[in-house]
Amino acid sequence: MVRITRALGRAVSELSFGSPVTHVYNPLAYAAANTETYLRRFARQDVPVLLLGMNPGPFGMVQTGVPFGEVGLVRDWMGIEGEVGRPAVEHPKRPVQGFACERSEVSGARLWGWARDRFGAPERFFETFFVWNFCPLAFLEESGRNRTPDKLPAREREPLFAVCDDALRKAVRWLRPGMVVGIGKFAEARARGVLGDGVRIGTVLHPSPASPAANAGWVERAEAQFAELGVGLGTPGAPRAR
Repeated sequence: MVRITRALGRAVSELSFGSPVTHVYNPLAYAAANTETYLRRFARQDVPVLLLGMNPGPFGMVQTGVPFGEVGLVRDWMGIEGEVGRPAVEHPKRPVQGFACERSEVSGARLWGWARDRFGAPERFFETFFVWNFCPLAFLEESGRNRTPDKLPAREREPLFAVCDDALRKAVRWLRPGMVVGIGKFAEARARGVLGDGVRIGTVLHPSPASPAANAGWVERAEAQFAELGVGLGTPGAPRAR
């Protein structure tokens, strides 16, 4: 996975993006040490469920290099706190502060907070799940607003998706997951388009604060969806029966 991710980071760094995007952050470049610590510590073959996200959030992976990487949970729960560099061109409204960032990544706080509360130790969570993002780049507009990859013009989106599709195929080939679950409809659609019938695919609600459904109780809705997919979660905070 380290080799796959390094190749992905190099490939996306060669792509070009224009207005309304003014800044592109590649945490696989400036936060690579943390990404690789995460991969070496938690990625394993034959994982039951690969949870697939879209791309880095400005206060999550952009700051830590870890998917959905809410600073406090990456540092205090996963035990990852390496050096973080800075993008070559930084947006003044979205500085990369690494583990000094005090803003919360709500999606990451919900996802990893649930993992901590449900499974206790991170090793127990990663017995069942591994989390990876489809696209490693974050896109910012002049205002500082985040622009998601699906909103890029086709001339930029298509080469980006081609590179990310290839990395997803390679990741799934190495991880050999029993199931790929998209965190949100975008990730589910990319997984279906890339993987076809090669692996079982499902979806859970994205924990974004932009989602009224997630704001109404993301944990309860996500756990109900996992149950529908046949994913066992065990007793909160306790080891799962083998």
